[in-house]
Amino acid sequence: MEVPSGPQLLHPSIAEPVSSFAHLMFNLRHAFALSLLLPAIIYLVPLFLKLTSSSARVESAPNGPRGTAKDATFLSSRSASSSDIASDTATMSAASSASSIRRIAPLVIPAAGRHTATVVFIHGLGDTGHGWADAVSFWRTRQSMNEIKFILPHAPHIPITMNGGMPMPGWFDIKTLVKGADEDGPGVLQSRDYLHGLIQQEIKDGIPADRIVLGGFSQGGAMSIFAGLTAPVKIGGIVGLSSWLLLNQKFKDYVPDGNINKDTPIFMGHGDRDPLVLYDLAKDSEKALSSMGYSVTFKTYRGMQHQACAEELGDVEAFLSSRLPPKGH
Repeated sequence: MEVPSGPQLLHPSIAEPVSSFAHLMFNLRHAFALSLLLPAIIYLVPLFLKLTSSSARVESAPNGPRGTAKDATFLSSRSASSSDIASDTATMSAASSASSIRRIAPLVIPAAGRHTATVVFIHGLGDTGHGWADAVSFWRTRQSMNEIKFILPHAPHIPITMNGGMPMPGWFDIKTLVKGADEDGPGVLQSRDYLHGLIQQEIKDGIPADRIVLGGFSQGGAMSIFAGLTAPVKIGGIVGLSSWLLLNQKFKDYVPDGNINKDTPIFMGHGDRDPLVLYDLAKDSEKALSSMGYSVTFKTYRGMQHQACAEELGDVEAFLSSRLPPKGH
């Protein structure tokens, strides 16, 4: 299992509450908006390079090499990687690759008080762990969260089919979000192993498994449900926001013997106007989990699209407080 060393620490004094909830929502929407814009940018950049290369000559020595289509492809990939979303902070590699993926260490926000519990919260496609730091700051304004350490891992840069095959931060490749479509099984399993490694490291550091909650948003929420329910230890809870059940056709094949997380509480939150991860897909996932005997609480947020809202973050806070109550001195 992959466990990064040297985590990026965000000192409690730095993780102050956000000045306004509007600022928090702006950050979440900003990351999502950039992920939506990437396909258009990636389509237009090579087109622009093609047009300019046809009207401009490449200076070279007589009989020397001229610019090629390969050069243009390299330039376009470099242009795309210059944005915040596609920065080269991690090695670009397909999640389904057989070779190991190099990862940067997760962002870690220490407990404000004595550390007795841990929440691993997983970001969505095109984002980084930093995208949820403000949400953590929002949660940490509550005294009930003083004993919780938050780990915000960063997904590696991998080619995403829905993004024209261009690399961006992702936990697995997404070809389509149509129910029953082909899924990147190897990528999902590789990210699951990485997340299980983070859980095992917390246990090694003295945190009981039932004091660890796995949560996430969108692609990260889907990973939290899958990795949580297939974990080799019984964890404290699972949070899946704007997410769905991965590998649902073969899900039972990945559940460990004894199904030790069958009674682990799951909180799923979803907006009924979500244009990306459709509401019906989330409801079908909730029904599938419930039919298998899992304990799922599903909350619908009227009018909400692919984002989080104050009410939902408040509900997550309540769920975390119930699963990870302070132990005191």
